[in-house]
Amino acid sequence: MLKIISTHQVVIGMYIHSLKGAWVDHPFWKTQFVLDDIQDLKKLQSSIIKQVVIDTAKGLDLPVTHVENQVAVVSAESHPAPDVEAEIVAPVKVKKSSTAQELREASRIIKESKRAVASMFNDARLGKVVNVDTAMSLVEDIAASIDRNEGALISLVRLKTKDDYTYMHSIAVCAMMTALAQELGLGETEIKQAGLAGLMHDIGKAAVPLDILNKPGALTDQEFSMIKLHPEKGHELLLKASIDDPVTLDVCLHHHEKIDGSGYPKRLKGDQISLFAKMGAVCDVYDAVTSNRPYKVGWEPGMSLQRMAQWKNHFDQIVFKAFVRSVGIYPVGSVVLLKSGRLAVVIDQSTKSLLQPIVKVFFSTISKARIQVEVVDLSKPSAMDEIVGHESARTWGIHDVHELWTPTDV
Repeated sequence: MLKIISTHQVVIGMYIHSLKGAWVDHPFWKTQFVLDDIQDLKKLQSSIIKQVVIDTAKGLDLPVTHVENQVAVVSAESHPAPDVEAEIVAPVKVKKSSTAQELREASRIIKESKRAVASMFNDARLGKVVNVDTAMSLVEDIAASIDRNEGALISLVRLKTKDDYTYMHSIAVCAMMTALAQELGLGETEIKQAGLAGLMHDIGKAAVPLDILNKPGALTDQEFSMIKLHPEKGHELLLKASIDDPVTLDVCLHHHEKIDGSGYPKRLKGDQISLFAKMGAVCDVYDAVTSNRPYKVGWEPGMSLQRMAQWKNHFDQIVFKAFVRSVGIYPVGSVVLLKSGRLAVVIDQSTKSLLQPIVKVFFSTISKARIQVEVVDLSKPSAMDEIVGHESARTWGIHDVHELWTPTDV
């Protein structure tokens, strides 16, 4: 049985099923484990985490004297939702256009950008000069979409195919870099620099053979070594193309560096990595893990954020928290489990809270069957429901969730 208890009630021998609280800041790299170390107990009780979920079938239960404080969790299959701190949850931004409206415009921008980025990569592959004016025009169109509705284009560009991943990835990182730069309060010039850097960050992959880039199986050590050369190859291609913007050059060369110094190509660590390269690292990884690739199926958006939050030595935490605010705790397209036992997909953010988005319910985990689709604004009292965790639609044999949140003409 799963129970929610306060951290001061936790004792050695309990099985921690999940940690409720600021998932970005919790003190452990994993969320499910037997608590068998007194130092871990002290770490937990001195942290900002106020409650945990224990599994009494796998570890100790509360003493009988504490029964009155127990709260049963709705479903043993759930992944409890993050109780995010105020520093993570920013006010919901006022959108200039609805998500449905902007998805249509974003679809047009993505199609045009995809053709242009593919052309740029082909030019770079052939040793031709890359047209900077074309690149900046794309950045401005993408930035305009982000300004109208921050989540629409970023969500839609996740729906890339295995064959167009490289080009669509550049568009996605451009969009996320733009949104993140805005969230960090950077100036207009810096926002455009961030966007251009995102668009060009992977240009070095033009120098990698296509059969390696699109290989459906695991890479050999030699093939991976070739992939790891793309930041330096890209830096060279940008210089040959007369692109001398320092931010673009820096992000291209250093977007695979990690805070602990284990990244490449220069093994930079901490403050040796620039702000823009730290931004590029987060945006690059998020799009990679949420996208379908030749060798793997992408993770759900919300689950991706939770998993990335556990990689403490990978990202700058200030930048990562800003990134979470920019894409939302529950990005459009995220599948969530509701307290009622229904599955829903996020279709928009509410005007009140990032933790209470507008969703479409479509499946019952109790009856294990599709149900009538219904739009629910979780921020309204009439909803009488709430998110209890992220969920994978594929776990329930559902593979068409994107059709629920994308307009039919997109």
